Amino acid sequence: MILKDFRDLELAVATGENNFTMNRGSFSYKQSISGKKKLKILSKKEDMDGIRFSFEGGHVIVVKEKDGKITLDYEGDPKDGVNRYWITFSADPREHIYGCGETYSKFDLKGEKIRVWVAEHQNVGRISKKVIKRATIGRILGPQPEKTGKFSSYESYYAQPTFTSSKKYYMHVYTDAYSEFDFTNPNRTTLYLQEPPHLVTESGKTFAEVSKKLAGTLGTVHSWAEPKREYPLPDWIYDGAILAVQEGTERVDEKIQQAVRSGAKVCGIWSQDWSGCRRTGFGYQVMWNWVVDDELYPNLREQIVKWKEQGIRFLGYINPFLAIEKDIYKEASAKGYCVKNKEGEDYLVTITTFPAAMVDFTNPKAYEWYKDLIKKNMIGLGMGGWMADFGEYLPVDAVLYSSDDPEVIHNKWPAIWAKLNREAIVESNVEGDVFFFTRAGHTGTIDASTMMWTGDQHVDWSVDDGLISVVPATLSLAMSGYGITHSDAGGYTTYGKLLSRSKELLQRWMEMNVFTPLLRTHEGNQPVNDVQWYDDEELLAHTARCSRMHAALKSYLMSLTADTQEHGTPVMRPLFYHYNEDRAYTEKTEYLLGPDVLVAPVYKEGSLSRKVYLPGDSWVNIFSGKEYGGGTFEVDAPIGQPPVFVRKNSTRYQEIMSLAEM
Repeated sequence: MILKDFRDLELAVATGENNFTMNRGSFSYKQSISGKKKLKILSKKEDMDGIRFSFEGGHVIVVKEKDGKITLDYEGDPKDGVNRYWITFSADPREHIYGCGETYSKFDLKGEKIRVWVAEHQNVGRISKKVIKRATIGRILGPQPEKTGKFSSYESYYAQPTFTSSKKYYMHVYTDAYSEFDFTNPNRTTLYLQEPPHLVTESGKTFAEVSKKLAGTLGTVHSWAEPKREYPLPDWIYDGAILAVQEGTERVDEKIQQAVRSGAKVCGIWSQDWSGCRRTGFGYQVMWNWVVDDELYPNLREQIVKWKEQGIRFLGYINPFLAIEKDIYKEASAKGYCVKNKEGEDYLVTITTFPAAMVDFTNPKAYEWYKDLIKKNMIGLGMGGWMADFGEYLPVDAVLYSSDDPEVIHNKWPAIWAKLNREAIVESNVEGDVFFFTRAGHTGTIDASTMMWTGDQHVDWSVDDGLISVVPATLSLAMSGYGITHSDAGGYTTYGKLLSRSKELLQRWMEMNVFTPLLRTHEGNQPVNDVQWYDDEELLAHTARCSRMHAALKSYLMSLTADTQEHGTPVMRPLFYHYNEDRAYTEKTEYLLGPDVLVAPVYKEGSLSRKVYLPGDSWVNIFSGKEYGGGTFEVDAPIGQPPVFVRKNSTRYQEIMSLAEM
């Protein structure tokens, strides 16, 4: 983007009031707006440094360019309660737009309006509709995985006021309040903001250059500056699979030995119920009381040491909530550490079927107290990592210790949560050995979180919530500046037999996740209704082979994550990142793993082949050895051999081709 794109800048203002209704982290949003007015330009002064727009009513916008960086800043003096701003500027009708955080059903956002508001992506309404349709229409018409809802019906765990264009520029808006990015007009882009406009945009000759500049703006490169990255990911996470097992020390050890006997390379075991469990109508859930449940996990500390001697780390789970029936909540409540409602009581938020309290991270004492829980009860226990879940649920009618407006703090909450987790690791001097991964995000998350996962996908083949939805989600994060992402192999969200994981789905998901930064399984919220990796000998063999392939990618993956941390280049990239072809700009079911590997996951049930688009280059199928040029091909893909290709002229060619022998 260049300065002249702002010459026809338009500004409209209004006074407004929000009305949010939250149900289990999903937000219904309405607002009342009065006095909206497109403002007349009283003067426009242009010089070598930029353009100064003076609008009626004392509103001033200054656009400056320095060293290739364009900034837009509001310098006006708003009157009459103005708190709504619409900034409109030129757009190219041929460009494609990506980012704004994490989007699942679409990748190219041109033609859409994006709501930048952190929320629970998997809301109760959409899940209920899917289950009802399967129980009624689905019995007649069969599965309809290609069906999607209106784009506006989807919310996102990770919402960020940042986008990247196919014209090789990014734009980031400095705002934490609710906002909307409107790309519906092919010739104009409109940013609707509830804070005075401040933004930055930069262009690059390549997408790698754009990513590096964006990383600099968001803090990533600065945080991991040379000569030493401040917080690299542990080397051990690439040594195989992190396998999900729950329900006690004895059962976990039994499954570890079963996996090892099958020939699996196991680098970690993830037991999310380390702090206990609760059984609800939703399924088998974690007890949110962040201390080891000695009854369920006797002698866990000693066992963690033994597993680590075998090269297997133990991982757990934590979130910002507290179970109100347990002692840790009672301590927090007694100390006044919980988020309050307007009556001064602890604000209890319903999650699935039960209420929970939230710790108020704006209270410095509460923040440090919660951090100490992680240091003592998780790191002190010997954990190698954990899932730092949630972050989306701060109610907008809450009362915070800091007296900050929760409508502004709401979006910042995931970044504050990630920062707390990161500080616990740094202050415990276990950087490079212990890590965590998050699902919620906003500006600031990138600088604090070490890895994302794409949330609670459905255990099915649906394009908007199932296996393949993780690809556009990952790529949109990549184009928002976040480059290290993975997903629950097999998905999570289960609802009886109407929405349950099949053997084939688990196998296809695992083989896809081989070619991501982390291979980690999940048992789902209803493990008894989902196929698990240990259910039969074929699944054990498949898991073992996938784990060996992932371990064989260690050197390549480490080089990619290092590049992300040093330069902002994402590990998993859209095809257009390296290939300037029309089809590459709209492809959302394939991705590049670094510059050398192209992955086209099988995402249709019962398919033993898939149609693959290959950009112009020399590609070799790592399983069949067949060579391809650019074009579209029907590629055989039996289970265990997804369409994965390596560039023939890659320096990593032999290394990648050896995966087929694992």
